[in-house]
Amino acid sequence: MIRILNYSILITVCCLFVSCFSEEKKATVTTGPVYTLVFMDKTQSVNVNKIFVAQKYQQILSDLIEQNIRQKGDKLEVYFIHENTQKARALSLTCRTEVEDISHMNATDREAAQTTADLTLQRERMIFLRQLMAKLGIQNVGNSQRQTDIWASLPVINKATETGAEVKVYYLSDMIESMKGANRRDFHSTPPQDNSQAESWAKTDAKAMQQYALNAAEIKIALPFEPTSSTKENNPTVTHYWSTLLQELGAGTVDEL
Repeated sequence: MIRILNYSILITVCCLFVSCFSEEKKATVTTGPVYTLVFMDKTQSVNVNKIFVAQKYQQILSDLIEQNIRQKGDKLEVYFIHENTQKARALSLTCRTEVEDISHMNATDREAAQTTADLTLQRERMIFLRQLMAKLGIQNVGNSQRQTDIWASLPVINKATETGAEVKVYYLSDMIESMKGANRRDFHSTPPQDNSQAESWAKTDAKAMQQYALNAAEIKIALPFEPTSSTKENNPTVTHYWSTLLQELGAGTVDEL
């Protein structure tokens, strides 16, 4: 079942995106491709239909498209976080807009070539953004929403880094790992009690997952909690666990949005 987020909000975000894009002075891109991974939490503990959550996540998606989709070969993939995260790839797109070298052209030809490339890239970005927003609005009503396997995102990131692209990862999640079974974590029932325990658990888990090196991937975590949320709802020790684990596995940066 699909529930699309508030349509007027989506239109507003898209219009702002187009406006910002059209006003931005863009230079010829010379860096290598960017591989963007977005992990969207589709478990029962995250409700993207809440106004605060919807607006926050929509803005993040709009920003990442503008920042990361800039040339031919830039890749975007979306995975749903739930009981079977590693098998839950929901979207895979690759930018086809080629930004040619215009340095050898005269001023008139250079401006015409740049304008054409900008318009083509703008259209492609809008297609990407619409599909991202649609995925954000999907509601998981199946049994897979009952457990949260965030660990399963690590081999996905590892595989992306092996392509040689610059990897940027976005978690749109409360980061509450919740899996049953031996040697798993269930932060719903047993969260770390303090930062010291969070670090200890993270380092122990990192040793068991050394094969999933994150190879300097840039990671951003967007929690669905309002600034007034209590520590019981937004437990900082859980965030500390993930920051430690990801850094132990070789992430380049780990930031909270």
